Amino acid sequence: MLPEVVHKTSEVYGISRDLPLNYIPRKAVDEHFIANLTRDKHIVIYGSSKQGKTSLRKHCLQDDDYIVVHCSNKWALSDIHSAILKRVGFEVTQSSTKSTSGKNKIMAAFKAAVFGVGVETSGEKETTTTDAVTKEPLELDPEDVNDIIKALQGFNRYIVLEDFHYLPIETQKDFSVSLKAFHEQSKLCFIIVGVWLEESRLTVYNGDLTGRMVSVNADKWSLPELEQVIGVGECLLNIEFTQDFKNVLLNNCFESVYIIQEACFRACESVGVHHTQSTRVEIGDGLDAKMIIADVVAQQTGRYNSFIVLFAAGFQETALQMYRWLLYPVLTADTAKLEKGLKYREMKETIRAHHPQGGGLNPGNLTQALQFVASLQVSKEIKPIILDYDQTNLQLNVVDKGFLIWLDNQDRNDLLELAELPPQ
Repeated sequence: MLPEVVHKTSEVYGISRDLPLNYIPRKAVDEHFIANLTRDKHIVIYGSSKQGKTSLRKHCLQDDDYIVVHCSNKWALSDIHSAILKRVGFEVTQSSTKSTSGKNKIMAAFKAAVFGVGVETSGEKETTTTDAVTKEPLELDPEDVNDIIKALQGFNRYIVLEDFHYLPIETQKDFSVSLKAFHEQSKLCFIIVGVWLEESRLTVYNGDLTGRMVSVNADKWSLPELEQVIGVGECLLNIEFTQDFKNVLLNNCFESVYIIQEACFRACESVGVHHTQSTRVEIGDGLDAKMIIADVVAQQTGRYNSFIVLFAAGFQETALQMYRWLLYPVLTADTAKLEKGLKYREMKETIRAHHPQGGGLNPGNLTQALQFVASLQVSKEIKPIILDYDQTNLQLNVVDKGFLIWLDNQDRNDLLELAELPPQ
């Protein structure tokens, strides 16, 4: 007899657009996030790629609690402000009037059903009406956070900025200044989502955000939590993975929920489990969990090889080729050390030992290159990014756990040759 509810395997395991049915709330993550939603502070959700940052937001908030703006690598501060206005419901057009910076102001007109049903705002006036036409649009300076705050008076949803790490560094810094004004002069709360492992990333850009912002680390998954993800999926699909299969999977996934989800999906597909089973099915005998994991990350081989070539080339050809040499400690370190992050001192010593300029290499060149590691990847359209530099802890982090597993299955000298670096 079929179970009362039949689920597709793709709705449970694997990566999907919707919240997976086997989503597991994590005490240190979900409860921390929920507890801070009512504190009138901005919230930063950070972690490696595909570790559940977006799922956290979807699970803890209702759709009508927030609006979402996806950031672009070509945006300046004015573009973020304009994108927020558009997402709220404004129609934004360019004005012929110049701002103090010499750039054109914008005309922003909207019907304020977003703020409250039947309320329409035009300029300073507010009337209760069902008329959708705004007769007196606002003229705003898109670079002036005060104008944006004034335009958004009455808006009471969270504003989610996804992919914040794709923004140019200068734009991230400029918006960090805006965030202080949003906190002090309005009731607006932002949820910033970014791929990095640095708790205080935005407070490094603007120290005034200290105390006005809370960080939520969505990167960390314990083995019991990952095992629970597998277990809930088993119940939903009426299946059972062998304990040996689960043990190998958990011990080789680098605490990546993406690897767990995708490996379980492939294991199900390999034995023909495409939906909830009518009778309990055992999966695992004859399946090599390590091989399945290797196959999952092998799909990214082209992207990872491309990353090495593009990153090594840097922004432009230079005498020191610092970005090429930044790859040397990454491609020669064991994955256990990479998982913890490479300290600045370790990288400096390794590069100096092999770089043509040796001990004469200026540490300032290394520091400058590290600060633009994420920007380089974004400019080369490497998405998601693979490396990120933590300026607080002076540490280079791998923020794509699949890359760690992939490295474990490669000949490192082949990768060094690909990067045009000397062999070990």
